[in-house]
Amino acid sequence: MDINCDLGEGTGNDAELMPWIDLCNIACGGHAGDDNSMIATLKLTKQHGVKPGAHPSFVDRANFGRKELKVSPELLKNQLIVQIGSLIDLADRLNVEIFHVKPHGALYNLCARSEEMASVLIEAVKHFKKDLCILVPYGSVFERLAKENGISHMTEAFADRNYDRELNLLPRSDPRAVLNDPVKIRKRALRMLKENVIETVGGKNLYINFDTLCVHGDHPKALQILMELNKLKKRT
Repeated sequence: MDINCDLGEGTGNDAELMPWIDLCNIACGGHAGDDNSMIATLKLTKQHGVKPGAHPSFVDRANFGRKELKVSPELLKNQLIVQIGSLIDLADRLNVEIFHVKPHGALYNLCARSEEMASVLIEAVKHFKKDLCILVPYGSVFERLAKENGISHMTEAFADRNYDRELNLLPRSDPRAVLNDPVKIRKRALRMLKENVIETVGGKNLYINFDTLCVHGDHPKALQILMELNKLKKRT
């Protein structure tokens, strides 16, 4: 089982979380992060053999990238190129290869359902003429467009978030959006692995398939959740 985590966001727990993950999504200046934090996080990925990736977002540090902004496609593409490029440049200095790109927060949710937003992200990735993998939600518009464009991609599910009956993440404004019990999260993930089934907040069982499972690094119980999920690696 592959686990990814959003890090480099200033929560101060990167070093303790890094040994428990496979992919690291590094904030690169849009919602959080600067050169110093990117360098520190890249060094940790190198130390622990974790694949690093860019975690760009709307340029909106005030709202941590979790608010949908009205930005022209051209401006957004340029902002994404700047963010991804800054991480690639720093990684090159450290002799580290960037493996993937995963949009953050509101941009991720928009890419999941909007052809326009997903296309902007894909075009920004194409700009670098590298074989960058994109993390996409299973069954989303984003996944379909990645396939149609011949872009390397991994489907993703979320360990610490609840889904609605349309397989969308519940908005964080909903008190049920975030899951908090590490043991229950592990049991839920085990069912997802064994049966390809996830139970929505309404009790509906939906098919889901994923290549990587996400845990948010800013979750108060991120370490405990990652430790529980790593128990599954020994069994699957």
